[in-house]
Amino acid sequence: MKTLPDSAKTNDRGHLEIGGCDVLDLAKEFGTPLYVMDEKTLRNRCQQYVTAFKGHYPNSEIVFASKALSAIGISEVIASEGLGFDVASGGELYTVMKAKVDPKKIYFHGNNKSPQEIKEALQAGIGRFVVDNEYELANLDRLTRETGQIAKIHFRVNPGIEAHTHEFIQTGKTDSKFGIGQDQLDNMVGLAREMKNIQLVGLHSHIGSQIFDVKPFVAEAELLLGMVKKYELDEINIGGGLGIAYLPQHVPPSIEHLAREVSSVLKGQTMAKLILEPGRSIVGSAGVTLYTIGAVKDIPGIRKYVLVDGGMSDNPRPILYDAKYQAFIGSRPEETQEETVTVAGRFCESGDVLIKDIKLPAIKIGDILVVSATGAYNFSMASNYNRVGRPAMVLVSEGDAEIVVRRESYEDLVLNDAA
Repeated sequence: MKTLPDSAKTNDRGHLEIGGCDVLDLAKEFGTPLYVMDEKTLRNRCQQYVTAFKGHYPNSEIVFASKALSAIGISEVIASEGLGFDVASGGELYTVMKAKVDPKKIYFHGNNKSPQEIKEALQAGIGRFVVDNEYELANLDRLTRETGQIAKIHFRVNPGIEAHTHEFIQTGKTDSKFGIGQDQLDNMVGLAREMKNIQLVGLHSHIGSQIFDVKPFVAEAELLLGMVKKYELDEINIGGGLGIAYLPQHVPPSIEHLAREVSSVLKGQTMAKLILEPGRSIVGSAGVTLYTIGAVKDIPGIRKYVLVDGGMSDNPRPILYDAKYQAFIGSRPEETQEETVTVAGRFCESGDVLIKDIKLPAIKIGDILVVSATGAYNFSMASNYNRVGRPAMVLVSEGDAEIVVRRESYEDLVLNDAA
């Protein structure tokens, strides 16, 4: 059960248990679909990042990428482990401020921040703006002059590094909407240094997501090191992107290995602070989603569809990225896998398929299906397609389950409708 959270085990009833909670009991108490987050895994990943990077490069900071999962209760847990936060919108900023995160540990990203979002971030007193283009720099200059505030910034640089991952989550290649081209950086640095209320303190880049090779991170660190030396800056931010195991055959690099290799580039070469922004690798393996199996459609000689009470609305990654997942039957997670089925959702799209051709034990209507490694980019990308409410989320630890996001009601769905 490699893809499940750290606390997952089969209990004495033969059921899957996470955080000391039987998944069948969770489904009964809170309903399905249900996002389940394991506090032990969350804390373990945070601690692994902090320990590994502080051990190899003491002048380092770990910053959680909120886009992977932005919820107040989850942010509180991550903040309690000493991490900062990367936000990419006014909504993500509002969420982490509600979690009472230290604003000086907030890094504000985004390739098209609105003037209103910039104002909100200035009012909050955030630590760093990660500036993506000249338009944003001009807006930030104008707004800081109007308010008399000082903004410390990183420039996001397009590194021209193509990491081996899905095309849609490659963000560091030359043809990208993100970042300042290296041929434009001299001009941007010159502009920033003429602005009295702007302090350029570092450079940032991000090469993509779900990456299984440390070599692109090493190349990125080498590139930024040269630039930081050239411009005499104090901070190197290499973003995030480390992959996780969605399937048993996936073998991502360890956090320790990443820390050792990246740190080896910088040691003895610079006194600059190293900043990382992991997201998926903090929360991804901490989460599972519970579904109830309903109808089964068997097309002899072609395919057997197992239909669940969720789908692309609560997990759009399969239809967006052809993402693959592992799943278990909650009441018999270790039972022999007897048949090949396709797990499909309830939504009005033929492409609403969560897992194609997976081997599972014999299916019974009413079974609880547990899809693993859903902690990242499921809740944060969820929608209300077909006017279906988004699922609840619980945080489990030592036999207790705490609601951190309530299930949306019909009233929630129409709350902003102008009747």
